[in-house]
Amino acid sequence: MIEDLRLSVEHGKPWAGPIAAFLAEKQRRSGSTRTADSYAGLLRQFFGVSAKTPDQVNGQDVFSWAYATGPSGRVPTTNTIGARIAALSSFYRFLIRMDLVRANPCDALDRPRAVIPAPRGLSATEVQRLLSVIPETPPGLRDKAIILTLVLTGRRRAEVLGMKAGDLNHETGKVFYSYRGKGGKTGRRELPGPAYEAICRSLAAWGKALDTMAPQESLWPGKQTDGISSGTFYAHLQRYLRRAELPPAGVHIFRHTAAKLRRDAGASLEEVSHFLDHSNLAVTSVYLQRLEGQEDLTWAKVAGALGL
Repeated sequence: MIEDLRLSVEHGKPWAGPIAAFLAEKQRRSGSTRTADSYAGLLRQFFGVSAKTPDQVNGQDVFSWAYATGPSGRVPTTNTIGARIAALSSFYRFLIRMDLVRANPCDALDRPRAVIPAPRGLSATEVQRLLSVIPETPPGLRDKAIILTLVLTGRRRAEVLGMKAGDLNHETGKVFYSYRGKGGKTGRRELPGPAYEAICRSLAAWGKALDTMAPQESLWPGKQTDGISSGTFYAHLQRYLRRAELPPAGVHIFRHTAAKLRRDAGASLEEVSHFLDHSNLAVTSVYLQRLEGQEDLTWAKVAGALGL
């Protein structure tokens, strides 16, 4: 946790304040606790290994750590090396802004070119196969509702798994959901009918109903009071993919699937880009305003392709 971050050497402890301030800023800007915790873990690793205070670190220290084997004992991939350097460089840019150090030791390093895997989206037939292997149990109905929401809205994993009962509201015969996206962006869009119906069916299986739930209750009941965890859903997804004889994949595949199915349903590249909030900051700002409470005119075609 951010609050527990402490450097391992005695002289480093006074730097815990600036580190905590950096992580708090990172969380505020990204809108994600997960991102800040990831940075915290990397900083903890680096300063634990280097045994130096931030003002003593040089480029060689960064290089040795970035390319070293991690806690897993495996040789780091280029993506891991890049992530380590990026986290540390971001921290030093913050320290320079705060006038705590004069130079960024990461500037002396050439960053490896990241290997970006080709995105893959499921076809409508593959989504149908996946849904067909999920059992009609309370956990299964919940997982099916999550998958449908991911596919039909195109939202990111954290945005969907973080949905609360209070995020949904009815207006003029439609259901809208509010979300907080990457970078702290907020929005409000129509929730496709099949996703809403799956959510209601799932909640009923758990003995719940939207009209009696507290606003802060998770839409995805589980053993934890705050709903199913990301790790638990990921584990369930791998099991479902194996049963459906589909390749292993992360939860992000449903965002790719949403884009693919929208395109297959006739949406233009511009429409898909707007649907996913993909754009530069200026254009995104304009379209976030246009999307405020906007009706979703394409989900019915996607749902029809899925046989829903």
